[in-house]
Amino acid sequence: MERAKKAIVVGGGFYGTAIAVHLAERGFAVTVVERGPQLLSRASFANQARLHNGYHYPRSFRTAIRSRANLPHFRKLFGIAVEDRFRALYAIARDGSKVSARHFQRFCAAARIPLRPAKRPDRNIFDSRLIEDVYEVDEPAFNAEVLKAEITRMISARNVRLLLNSPAEGIRPATLSEKTLEIRLASGESLQADWVFNCTYASLNHIDGGRNIARARLRHQIAEVALIRPPAELHDRGITVLDGPFFSTMPFPPRALHSLTHVRHSHHVTWIEGFGVQEASTNRHPFAVLEDYLGSATTTKQRSRVEWMIRDARRFVPALGAAQPVESLFEVKTLVAETEIDDARPIYFRRDAEMPRLISILGSKIDNIFDILSYIDDAIGTSL
Repeated sequence: MERAKKAIVVGGGFYGTAIAVHLAERGFAVTVVERGPQLLSRASFANQARLHNGYHYPRSFRTAIRSRANLPHFRKLFGIAVEDRFRALYAIARDGSKVSARHFQRFCAAARIPLRPAKRPDRNIFDSRLIEDVYEVDEPAFNAEVLKAEITRMISARNVRLLLNSPAEGIRPATLSEKTLEIRLASGESLQADWVFNCTYASLNHIDGGRNIARARLRHQIAEVALIRPPAELHDRGITVLDGPFFSTMPFPPRALHSLTHVRHSHHVTWIEGFGVQEASTNRHPFAVLEDYLGSATTTKQRSRVEWMIRDARRFVPALGAAQPVESLFEVKTLVAETEIDDARPIYFRRDAEMPRLISILGSKIDNIFDILSYIDDAIGTSL
């Protein structure tokens, strides 16, 4: 009897665990290796919790179209984690926006994304001197804790092996043919598999002690997601002001609070890492950079810019002046470096030249996963 193909997924975030479930359903014997003590605990948790439906990308039609196509798939598979008991509103700023209201309307029509004029009570929460127009949109949130519970259940039901507190330190061919790969863990244990998927997000270039297998040019940011208790009139609303140095606030279901992020104030530190970047300081492990940044302050609260966010946001939505800051989540946000012109969110999917059965993956939005699964099917389908 032919043995089952083996796969190792490095990284226990949403992408890594969803890929593990997909591979198990295809008949692979799968092991997930996660450096931390639990799944979906870093970038998969510390984000806006927004499920994109395309509205956020009026300057990147392809990104918008893929978000629009993938949202129904997420609802079907992970509907238990979807939170849509609020009204999502998008507003276009009169000054400083890279798109006008007319542009936004044409974009949504071309992308076939539902767009409705906001009702008067919703329009009235905005300062009309600063806002050109307001729309009601179909864009839910997700509960990361519920999502973690569901993906954990799916992993268990498919007999996926899970190794927590197990940093991967290196990878090499296990045989001369390079059809079997070997992962070396910090514990000294070694694992072998036919395929390895590097889904470590901010750690993408560090799976081999800094050898930079992925050779990706990555733009890292230390990002703050401020959690606030909104005033009563905003409790059942999610607000996004486009398209420039503005803000967004929307329900953050795991904490029963709202997130508040700001284009200008949420990103504290930015640096480029990867292939072609020579400075040693920019190639440090991103988690070390984050720890140093937070550790240099007496408390995390001292690093927070939530007061700046509120001060600016209340110009557009005066009620936000009564928002109460509760806590802030700091995490490394990572994107492919070449994304600054049109705000695109491309997927990084790369088969290593030296070890073709090692695939490094980076997506920037949770709904990217369905495109990634399609790419994986194409890659392994031609090599089985």
